[in-house]
Amino acid sequence: MKKDASVISVCLLGSPLGPMVAACTSRGLTLLEFGNLEQIEKDLKQLCSQTTMMWRLENHPILQQTAKELEAYFAGSLKRFSVPLDPQGNDFAQSVWQILLEIPYGTTWSYKQQADIMNNPLAIRAIASANGRNPVAIIIPCHRVIGTNGQLTGYAGGLEKKKWLLQFELANSPVQPGALF
Repeated sequence: MKKDASVISVCLLGSPLGPMVAACTSRGLTLLEFGNLEQIEKDLKQLCSQTTMMWRLENHPILQQTAKELEAYFAGSLKRFSVPLDPQGNDFAQSVWQILLEIPYGTTWSYKQQADIMNNPLAIRAIASANGRNPVAIIIPCHRVIGTNGQLTGYAGGLEKKKWLLQFELANSPVQPGALF
């Protein structure tokens, strides 16, 4: 599915977990990944191949909002993001990512819980695969999904980053501390 727009704006952001690349369309944030621009260039080329867009480094207002919200998140003061989102994916992936936005800060769900909430209990693997293709790290919180056995599984940014994010959120959560995983 190709969406029509002209430019994907891209910027580099810092985080306690290392550099991140953010990209947006005029509609919203479409990419937030760990790594530097050279590492993410393949993702940007793929994103542009799915659209009629070209990417360029620029300081877009949506990217400015993303930077401010991530700064507040990493300071422990922001629990829910408000930056507009425009992740690119098929209808199934979009529905999976929409459900991820419902996982409360400081908590985790299992892939099975996510499948049950989606009324699709037999689609655990397809849901996990769509989680793995989530193009907007942290803000679409796929890091909050763990294995049914409580183990950390799969995270494109790496399991150490997933563990750090979960521990960080637990430490800054209004939810009573307990085992997340």
